[in-house]
Amino acid sequence: MKIAKKALLLLIALMLCFSLSAEGTTETKEAVLDLTSEDSPKYIFMFIGDGMSSPQTNSAQVFGGVNEPGRIELDKLTFTQFPVVGLQYTQDSTSFCPDSASTATSLSSGYKTHSGVIGMGVDKMTPGVTIAEKLRDQRDFKIGVVSTVTLNHATPAAYYAHIASRNEYYEIGLQMAQSDFDYFGGGSLLSAEEEGKESLYKVMEDNGYLVTSDRDEILSLNQNSGKVYAISPVLQDDGAMKYAIDATDDELQLKDFVKKGIDVLYNDNGFFFMIESGKIDWAGHANDAVANIHDTLALDEAVEVALEFAFNHPDETLIIVTGDHETGGMTIGYAQTGYNTAFSILENQKCSYVAFDEMVNAEMADGEFTFEELLAMVEENFGLLAPGKSGDVAALTMDDYEYRRLEKAYNDAMNGNTDGYEESLLYGGYNPISVTLTHILNNKAGIGWTSYAHTGLPVPVYAFGAGSELFSGAYDNTEVAKRLMALTDVE
Repeated sequence: MKIAKKALLLLIALMLCFSLSAEGTTETKEAVLDLTSEDSPKYIFMFIGDGMSSPQTNSAQVFGGVNEPGRIELDKLTFTQFPVVGLQYTQDSTSFCPDSASTATSLSSGYKTHSGVIGMGVDKMTPGVTIAEKLRDQRDFKIGVVSTVTLNHATPAAYYAHIASRNEYYEIGLQMAQSDFDYFGGGSLLSAEEEGKESLYKVMEDNGYLVTSDRDEILSLNQNSGKVYAISPVLQDDGAMKYAIDATDDELQLKDFVKKGIDVLYNDNGFFFMIESGKIDWAGHANDAVANIHDTLALDEAVEVALEFAFNHPDETLIIVTGDHETGGMTIGYAQTGYNTAFSILENQKCSYVAFDEMVNAEMADGEFTFEELLAMVEENFGLLAPGKSGDVAALTMDDYEYRRLEKAYNDAMNGNTDGYEESLLYGGYNPISVTLTHILNNKAGIGWTSYAHTGLPVPVYAFGAGSELFSGAYDNTEVAKRLMALTDVE
């Protein structure tokens, strides 16, 4: 993977150098603000890291980099080295801390709306038309939507659905079935089997979709497969794909659903392909930096797949990578560590908070679960040691304050004490044990969190390929959709 990545990045650098030498490096203000391009892309990849802003991408780069005396280096992601970088502001019509429904609507359709509203205006009644729907109807593009979370969740739904509440999952699923999009992939569907209603999977089949969760059948998909909904054979919390840190090597990853999407969507007219890494956001809500980082790295691997396609289709392909908002108020830097970082400490976490919760819940269900038994699990899965114990890394030994925090979390979990004001600040509604462990480990590494919700941080936009120059500068998130529409000449 490293060799392939280096080759791809060298090609990016060579293409960028050629562009600069051919066009010069001096631009007037008027030229920068001229939002015109001669390049209309035929193949468009729109990657959205849900909850991903600069702290998330840079944490992933620090995690893989070098942190030694006299040598501090990032392991740069593929998409952070794209030649065009912009910045989008994420506020919606109700808040500077928006939700995924409204921000994804802005990215897909070019207008503001309320938090919780998908594909409808501020009046919650007037439906818009998404870039995907316009390209389907006006340019005869094939359309694909992939997400690591459920496909009727807010962000993927914003490309095909129009509804006043993101929580109407069954109705959103019906609109998904009626979208006539060519390829869906990744997670399953929420509320797919509601009492007294037809299964959403049956509705998808009735609308001409091959619905499959068979690994071999998914890997055999091709241009002649027709309309497809490919569901990951292995699912985790609420029907989503596994966190990348929890997945085994033989399980399908986001990059695999992108590869198969290309196989299904490729045609002479063109395609629009939206790919969401949704559990970056979920890990941010839970303040789990390690799960967050691994899913960001998995997104980058999926971008590499698109970039390989772009090099085979130069002058025809546009790749955009961005987020919808930031989640968790993630920061690189923590009061206890001062000016130091030690991201290598994070390598001691072996699973996501969800997988660890499952282990804890299983032990609790079996009967008596002692604090000493928990400490053994903590050492195995997080590398953290009780005061007085020593290991290869001194920082992994908890101090008395950290130990008391974990002890309180254990007692609160065992007693069900999670609803008080102090507890809401400490645990954010998550399992007190796992969220306390991630906080302790993250803080030791030099990562802090300010929230269990979204924040108002602006979000970078990375672009490569045909028309990518239109996405430089700082602008409102609605401009992403508007510029795509202008670039592809749809109204």
